[in-house]
Order: sequence, then C-alpha cells, then structure tokens
Amino acid sequence: MEKKTLTFANLPACINLEQLQADIAILGIPHGTPYDLNDLHSIHAPQALRKESIRYTDDPIAWDFDLDGPLLGNGIIKVVDCLDVPGIPEAPTYNKQAAIKATRQILKAGAVPVVLGGDDSIPIAVFQAFSDQPPFTILQLDAHIDWRDEVNGIKDGYSSTMRRASEMPWIFGIIQVGTHGVGSAREEEIQAARAYGTKIITAAQYRQGGIQAMTQHLPPGSRVFISMDYDVLDLSIMPAVGAPSPGGLLYADVLNLFKTIIHNYDVVGVNLVEFAPELDTYGLGTITATRVAWITIGSLVQKISNLTRAKTTKET
Repeated sequence: MEKKTLTFANLPACINLEQLQADIAILGIPHGTPYDLNDLHSIHAPQALRKESIRYTDDPIAWDFDLDGPLLGNGIIKVVDCLDVPGIPEAPTYNKQAAIKATRQILKAGAVPVVLGGDDSIPIAVFQAFSDQPPFTILQLDAHIDWRDEVNGIKDGYSSTMRRASEMPWIFGIIQVGTHGVGSAREEEIQAARAYGTKIITAAQYRQGGIQAMTQHLPPGSRVFISMDYDVLDLSIMPAVGAPSPGGLLYADVLNLFKTIIHNYDVVGVNLVEFAPELDTYGLGTITATRVAWITIGSLVQKISNLTRAKTTKET
C-alpha cells in the first residue's frame, strides 16, 4: 500500500509548483543559513507541525471557536500544502535560491504563501522572492530585532533578518512587535533600526497599548507581510525555541493580532519560524505552534472568502 503524504491538516498536496492552483499555499522551508552545523534546531519543525495538525482527523470541518468557524470555511477557498523545499545544511546558497524559487512560483500562481520554517534566516529568502511585487510593510513578531549586519562573517543568518530586509527597496517599512529579554542586538543595532525608521513595540508596550500600539503605524489598506519568530511568545506556552524567555506575548495576544491584521489589511504572505520541536516540554510548544499556524490559515481563508463573496455580489 502506498504511504500517504503527510500534509498540514490532511490538506491536498501540491508536488509540482509549476502546476499549483490554490488561494493559499503552505510551504515548508526547513533549511536556511545556519551559524553552526551542529545547531540545526528548527529543521524538523514543518513536519512536526504537520504531524500535530492531524491529531483530530475531522479538524478541517470541525468548529474552531478561535476562528468562529471551521478551518476551511465553506470549502470555496482552495488551500494546499506544497510540502518542503529540499535543502542541504552545508549549502546555504543553494538553500536560499531554492527557497526564493519556490516562493516565486507560489506568487506566480496567485496564491498567498504561508511558510513554515526553519530558522529565522528563512524569511530573508522569502522576502527576496517578492522583488517584482508591489511594496509592502513587514510586521515582525519576535523577541529580538534581528538587526546584526553579520555574525562571524555570516550576513544571512537569523540575527540579520530585518537588517537584510531593510536593504530591499520593495519593502516599504518594518514594524517590530513583542521584543523582550536579551538577544544579539547591541546599541549600534538599535540605532541602525531607528535610523531606518523601524517602529519597535516591546511586549510590555503592546500589553499596555493593545492592538492600536501597532495599527497606528499601518495606514488602512496597507500590504503587509507577517513574519513571526515563535520566541515572541512567553516561555509558559512556548518552551520549544532556542531562546525561551519570560515576558513574551500570550496566545490570545497573537490570536487577536493575526485576526485583526488579516481581516483589515492586505496580507501578502506569512512566515512562521524558529519552532524547535526537539526542545519542547510535554508537547506544549508543539500545540501552541500548530494553533498559531491554524489560526493563520483559517483567518486567511475567512478573509479571501469574504472578498470572493463581495466580488460575486457586486458582479450580480
């Protein structure tokens, strides 16, 4: 008997991106630009998320109270899993080019990419795939600002993600939400980020100011790319990251943020990175990480369904 391909929520698989026909395309990118070949902490994350997503076989049609509806809505919107981009830990340039190519194929097909990483170097390649697209703003959810120019001579590692993004002319601006604790940033990185015009909203500021602390920097109708590093979440619900720390966002914060942004702005893509299943505690991080992926896909389905319904009504 032929073994069934593991996909997120048992969604249809797209083996050949040249033949992609979908509204939303899930894409695993396990391999990026590692600093240490002995620390490939997130390469198994896409498969771990897929495995967790099928714990309940009826999930795609079961009622999700966080979404106030089922994952796939009324079934009109097509969601597929494009599986993982092949990669080689020792070949970061190859990994980057493969990720760019796969993301561009998804964009060419007119689908919204939802990328499951992989470490936080993955978004650099994904952002580069948008070079021929209209400008957009990055909304980064992360405990750290990732503005190092280089680390030990490596310029495309996970501490340089937003620094590289700032150099891409098709990126209109950067808003960073959820910073807390200590990372690789020094004063010079903070100054570089502020000189660029980045809006940095700490986790404490977000808790105090709510969603408006972020949306005040986003004009209505903005094109937005959501890039989330799972370490933005508090360690009480997300122990499965390389740098867990207290004081992060909670699931309800992310749920409200994702739903607000997806329903009120033009979300052109999503990165979910830095989940490290090997570092999990009692499966807690895996459940949280999968739920975040779930509400991302479900909210996108609802948004595209509403747009399709409105367009149909207008035409009739």
